[in-house]
Amino acid sequence: QMQLAESGGGSVQSGGYLKLSCSASQYMFGTCGMAWFRQAPGKERELVASISYDGTTTYADSVKGRFIIPRDYTKNTLYLKMNSLNPEDTAMYYCTHHVGNCPDSWDPLRADFNYWGRGTQVTVSS
Repeated sequence: QMQLAESGGGSVQSGGYLKLSCSASQYMFGTCGMAWFRQAPGKERELVASISYDGTTTYADSVKGRFIIPRDYTKNTLYLKMNSLNPEDTAMYYCTHHVGNCPDSWDPLRADFNYWGRGTQVTVSS
């Protein structure tokens, strides 16, 4: 059973930068895509960014141009590089993988994310 572990969260001031990491305990064949979600207190979980098996990326409108989601297969690690952070980015950030029968066109909004990390807290102060 693969396990995911996030790290890199913390407290920064508005305009700051953080890099989150998500280390997988093993590489899983049949990984269709990976993503970062976030959830702030009292709000619904939000898809922040995703990357499919072929490298296609998607970003929430609120983070476009500020966040990027690179991956390193050699290290079984997914990252989220976050620039120009603002207080609205404050949330618990979760890493997730979809492993299974991959569709020809992977859609992160319809994906069955079946592996989740425990999250890492990001707090941005004004």
